[in-house]
Amino acid sequence: MTKTLPAIVALICLTSLQAFSQIHLGATSAYNATFVLDKGLSEDPRYNSTYTYQLSPIGFNFGVDFGKKFGLQLESILSNQGQIYQLVDVAGQVAGERKIDLQYINIPMMMKFMGGGDGKARTNFNFGPQLSLLSKATETLQANAGNYSIPEGLTIEDIRQEFPEATLNADGNSYNIPNTPSAQSAKELLSKEANDFRNAEFQLAMAFGFDLDLSKHLYLSTQVRANYSLTDMRNGDVIDALKAGNAGDIFGSRANLLVGVQMGLHWYFGTLRSFKNK
Repeated sequence: MTKTLPAIVALICLTSLQAFSQIHLGATSAYNATFVLDKGLSEDPRYNSTYTYQLSPIGFNFGVDFGKKFGLQLESILSNQGQIYQLVDVAGQVAGERKIDLQYINIPMMMKFMGGGDGKARTNFNFGPQLSLLSKATETLQANAGNYSIPEGLTIEDIRQEFPEATLNADGNSYNIPNTPSAQSAKELLSKEANDFRNAEFQLAMAFGFDLDLSKHLYLSTQVRANYSLTDMRNGDVIDALKAGNAGDIFGSRANLLVGVQMGLHWYFGTLRSFKNK
């Protein structure tokens, strides 16, 4: 009896919910432009930000529509994020890269505002909080042999924390990385395994698009989506070290930004509005 009672209660709740609303399940995929907004890197003369595109290969959602104009939707999305910053030398030539690779399971709870008509296509606007759980993360730096500017506020000792082989040039404002394999190999600066990143972030998510009825119970969704993090992706120890000047970076808080296009197929437990009178 103790094992069956929760199942009975859940069934009653589900039946009651369906009596006053409509339930839908779906699967989605997305292609996104992803950014790591870092004031320190943007002010560092050695770095140029680039457009970085990533795939969110699969996502699932469960939604409840309370009438024609409002609903709630809980999602779970595997999202690849990050950004590549090009490293440039004193001549302004690309001579390496700083690569930030991140993977999250994003869990947004969205309020869904829908067009109230009975046509096959209807617009929607979604907004809500999002919990982002980190599953993978690395930050690497690779530089070719050559001369690089020393950013204001850093010293050659700071640079040597990332490149021990670096030597100060005669002008005192630049440094040289020698032509040796060890000097030019990609160096891991931060990683999830070393506990350099937060395991969870709080973000805001929003989307705008339209739903298209394909059959009595199946509809297609297309949306332009955006996520923005409200917390720095790095953990407190790393942030404290950067503030104290114990690393070769100009310190700046970091934020994740994602803007992309998402498409999905959804099964509606009920009759979609454009088919109700057919």
